[in-house]
Amino acid sequence: MAYIKKLEPILYEILKKEEIVPIEIHARAKHFYSLYKKLLRNQMNFDKIHDLVAARIILNTIEDCYLTLGLIHQTWKPVPGLIKDYIAMPKPNGYQSLHTSVFGPDGKITEIQIRTPEMHARAENGIAAHWAYKERGNNGSNFQITQNELAWVEQLKEWQKAVRGSDEFFESLKIDFFKDRIFVLTPKGDVLDLPEGATPIDFAYNVHTTVGHECTGAKINGKIAPLDAKLESGDLVEILTQKGKKPSDDWLNITKTNLAKDRIRNALKNKNRKFIKETKKQALTEIKLAVLDRIGLLKDISNAISAKKINIASLNTDVKSKNFPALINVSLNLKDKNKLQNLVLELKKIKGVKEVNYKI
Repeated sequence: MAYIKKLEPILYEILKKEEIVPIEIHARAKHFYSLYKKLLRNQMNFDKIHDLVAARIILNTIEDCYLTLGLIHQTWKPVPGLIKDYIAMPKPNGYQSLHTSVFGPDGKITEIQIRTPEMHARAENGIAAHWAYKERGNNGSNFQITQNELAWVEQLKEWQKAVRGSDEFFESLKIDFFKDRIFVLTPKGDVLDLPEGATPIDFAYNVHTTVGHECTGAKINGKIAPLDAKLESGDLVEILTQKGKKPSDDWLNITKTNLAKDRIRNALKNKNRKFIKETKKQALTEIKLAVLDRIGLLKDISNAISAKKINIASLNTDVKSKNFPALINVSLNLKDKNKLQNLVLELKKIKGVKEVNYKI
């Protein structure tokens, strides 16, 4: 508490030297529950918590925001990797602010957020900020909500249609919207906004579904990188593709965004449907076995078929009781009649097989 009381006057003094008059400076300690949630996200590693103390500075103009950031960095050394410019590159929900963490007074790591009143209203009220400002009589403000700023609401609607239940929907929100953001570049210089921890596969699907499906590799800042590499703000990413390639099941384990996972699942479903359809076309022979059930029977039948180097398309059983005849239906990718007859002879030798019939 003593540190917080000392911090605010120091910040006022820093700005006073450059004749910057802040609207408000507010310092606070992180609440215990917020601290607990952040520890959970960081595997209970206390060393990764850099904002036990935070200060928020509200200024009149964007120019003052950037000037204040420079003054703070001149006064205290910034923590590498913890400077984020959400003014130039807002979050998908329109959130804007400058964030930095510095080694403040007494060497304590302190997070500082710098924003204008309009940005603060948006942070506090979300998409309702525009109307909240009107209600307070700030009709003369230049605070506007554009179509682009509301585009994320449309994306929410699309995601809700795609996911299977409310739990999955809210989990995707926590990953795609409420997690810290990174900003990466395409080879053409376009900026893509992704959640922290995103991989080249997330990047590829954000560019286009086809690019994601046909992704074979990636270059990050000109160097070949694995598909599970974690992207960082400022990375220049180039996706390597191969026409006709399809995504892998493993991709679901290394992607972060709901968009990528949804596209991968759809592609895998279509791939499986196509495989089953083609397999059924190739399954030219059906064998029916009347058997007495026993332990190891199915394994012996499968081994006998595999020994003949014949592929099993499907195998269905109707085993009712150990002492009752039961049926086993086997579909095979086989059209060689001589090979089929040799297989039938082998199957009849198996203990428990009473009768074998086939149809080509």
